[in-house]
Amino acid sequence: MNAYIDIIFTRQLYFNVLADSVSYCRKEKGMQLYCYCFMPSHVHFIFRSANEQPMELLRDFKRYTSKKVIEAIEGNPQESRKAWLLWMFERAGKKQGNVTKYQFWQHHNKLIELWSEKVIKQKIEYIHNNPLEVALWLMQ
Repeated sequence: MNAYIDIIFTRQLYFNVLADSVSYCRKEKGMQLYCYCFMPSHVHFIFRSANEQPMELLRDFKRYTSKKVIEAIEGNPQESRKAWLLWMFERAGKKQGNVTKYQFWQHHNKLIELWSEKVIKQKIEYIHNNPLEVALWLMQ
């Protein structure tokens, strides 16, 4: 993720874009979603690509989501941080040779193949406990 994405999904409007993007990928891109967690700064999924191309599916999800979030920021008259956010995303994009305007997500993904019941259970537990661990960390 981009260093400034951690402040995006704290607003309900942009959080809704994230949820809509998942729905889009489930309907149009063959995402079979088993477990997920949306955090203010990141997303966790346990999913399967119906066409056996998880990297391409993640690429499409990130492309679709970033486009829709940027459009939502640009079109939100109540967004007090609009100019700053767009400037930060543009600045991040200039650091990448393959970005034409805005850099929203980081380019790397942390895909982990789930190959055993033990690993699957471990990852599901991690995803479901992630919000609690963040909340406890924030309360310290």
